[in-house]
Amino acid sequence: MGILEKRTAEQLLKIKAVKLQPSNLFTWASGWKSPIYCDNRKLMSYPAIRNFLKVEFARIILERYPDVEAIAGVATGAIASGAIVADALGLPFVYVRATPKGHGMENLIEGDLKPKQKVVVIEDLVSTGGSSLKAVEAIRENGAEVQGMVAIFTYGFPVAEEKMSKANVELITLCNYDAILEEALATNYIDESELATLQDWRKNPSKWGI
Repeated sequence: MGILEKRTAEQLLKIKAVKLQPSNLFTWASGWKSPIYCDNRKLMSYPAIRNFLKVEFARIILERYPDVEAIAGVATGAIASGAIVADALGLPFVYVRATPKGHGMENLIEGDLKPKQKVVVIEDLVSTGGSSLKAVEAIRENGAEVQGMVAIFTYGFPVAEEKMSKANVELITLCNYDAILEEALATNYIDESELATLQDWRKNPSKWGI
């Protein structure tokens, strides 16, 4: 586990943005049963953590995508983080809806995204990768170029990695599932017996608890 992954894991666990309950499963919107729940929206309520995210996102983007011309946040979880990163970098910001607005201009992309602009997508959480890549597709259909995606957290599901690879999208994250488990074990948030359950869940999450 790298320093950045560890620092991010510490903060996600500290404010309970990530909760681990191997003996009392959560139910995701997809219907999956899960021993973990991640709500990165909570991070915006803590100024020090919010600033940490802004600085690290901006650093990664400047290092990996120095010619970026715009930042796009994926609605709704990454709108706030995307906006503060765009502000830190002095770049235009847009956000991408999950579905087109049902009235007015019926926009899918909110803001002024110009054709051929080089865009970095900000995401809060990557699970199977489906919603994240819908945003990428919308940006590309608008004529802009997606340089990469930067996210706070990923579960590291193979299906997401495969989808990102096929879509030719580089995904960089501040933290991941393995780092969360390692930090949770080190801080006695979980014990060794719970660790085995959490590791087993990720092998086949769609069938867990059925």
